[in-house]
Amino acid sequence: MVCAGWPLRAGLSGWMLVADVRSDPARGHPVFQDRRDAGRQLAARLVSYAARDPIVMAMPRGGVPVAVEIAKALGAPLDVICVRKLGVPWQPELGLGAIAEGGIRVLNEALIHDAGVRPADVEQVTVEETAELTRRVGRYRGERPPIAVAGATVILVDDGLATGYTARAAIEALRVVGAIRVILAVPVAPRESATALEGVADEVVVLETPGSFIGVGQAYRDFAPTTDQEVIDGLERARTDRARASAPATAPAPQSGG
Repeated sequence: MVCAGWPLRAGLSGWMLVADVRSDPARGHPVFQDRRDAGRQLAARLVSYAARDPIVMAMPRGGVPVAVEIAKALGAPLDVICVRKLGVPWQPELGLGAIAEGGIRVLNEALIHDAGVRPADVEQVTVEETAELTRRVGRYRGERPPIAVAGATVILVDDGLATGYTARAAIEALRVVGAIRVILAVPVAPRESATALEGVADEVVVLETPGSFIGVGQAYRDFAPTTDQEVIDGLERARTDRARASAPATAPAPQSGG
């Protein structure tokens, strides 16, 4: 049984408790100061993965500040995998699916049917969001090729889950390019979404599963939107940190006698 407010790890073998019970954000007590704090707390639960030489992939924008802290703690390379939610045209906050790099699209067919969304509407939303996804890939990565994940273990990071469809799209995109193992790691998620992703990712690591989920922001004291520039700066900082950590130590210059 999944208990509210318990940090959990899910895998193909089921749920396992990975940390002590902490305050439930649904009760009005945010658990994380900001995304960087969430990243540091999540990194503490992921230290054992460092031995697998993982690649950390962030879902921008909000997943990047979280992932920067994880990549630094694990000494892992960091890149982004761009995804976009597909919103119902007359209620954009209600997601009918998601798209990811590589032409990946996953749809919530039940919601599409229940909401009466026409196929033409789905296609129009897909075209619009694909344009934004393409813009973000160019803005965040520029001419730099994506980090190759073929044959690698990937830790996929976001600042939280709602329906989980963007994570589904990202996981599928990573499988297509050859990731052999995908660990989804998020600070907060509703129990239902985390459970649903148990069979999609190889493992799901979640710090908080509120009993009454309102939105990802309820777990944060500071949940200000992450900007494009913050994403770019975070990726650059991660590359700098990794280069500095992997640089050979410089021997002290010998002192002349006299």
